[in-house]
Amino acid sequence: MTLALRRSFMVLAGFLGALGVASAAAASHGSDVRNVAAISTIALAHAPVLLLLALVGRGRALVAAGVILSIGVTLFTADLAMRQWVGAPLFPGAAPIGGGALIVGWIVMAISAAFRSSFNN
Repeated sequence: MTLALRRSFMVLAGFLGALGVASAAAASHGSDVRNVAAISTIALAHAPVLLLLALVGRGRALVAAGVILSIGVTLFTADLAMRQWVGAPLFPGAAPIGGGALIVGWIVMAISAAFRSSFNN
């Protein structure tokens, strides 16, 4: 994994962590906070994964998983935020595309665990 990609994963992980905490706080103080609570859950679930991939991820499969997860979490949380605060989606189909990418990213990560080379490069 290149240094630039590691840094990208770490930067996104930091932003997701901050977003997760901020949206959890917002969800505890408002009404109609379903999307805000979902943003918090998704952000806080994926921030540590991207940080871990940045620090120890080796091999093309884990890099691919990280890129796919990064795209998915960005699309999914951005769409939920737009729906919450603007009242319209990011673009038609953004949430299902982002959610589908998250599912694929997790599956790629799971499959990569079957190959020892993913952990020893």
